[in-house]
Amino acid sequence: MDAGSVSPKDLERIQHEVVSLERRISSLEDDELEVMGRLEEAQGRLDHVEQELEGTERRAAELRESRDATWAEIDGETADVAGTRAWAAEDVPADLLKVYDRVRAQRGGVGAALLRQRQCTGCRLGIDNLELARIAALPADEVVRCEECTRILVRTDESGL
Repeated sequence: MDAGSVSPKDLERIQHEVVSLERRISSLEDDELEVMGRLEEAQGRLDHVEQELEGTERRAAELRESRDATWAEIDGETADVAGTRAWAAEDVPADLLKVYDRVRAQRGGVGAALLRQRQCTGCRLGIDNLELARIAALPADEVVRCEECTRILVRTDESGL
């Protein structure tokens, strides 16, 4: 080229190609800046999400700890109640205890209910006058069951008999 061995047409083509390449470089540099901006923005969002995740994981750990402590407390109370139940069940006749345990298993853990103000507290249904008269005529040690929910009815002064 310096020696003059390049034709003016080739020189013009080369100069045109240089200009074209410079525009392409400029365009690529703009694209690169745009991508770098989006990357920076995405990195900021990622950092924010990671912080939120960290907070959520801490909260989840606290909740698990609280749950475990509550379960331990419930287990302790359950053991206490089981001990009290065993002590109270010592004086209950075996056949009555068997009926109670069967009804309790069928009725979600409650085998007996108070008969209070002419109503079974197990199913919350009222008992008609004829049935109340029949129950009132029974001896105090007779086992009475609710016709609706089959729980053992415990009669007290509040029964309405």
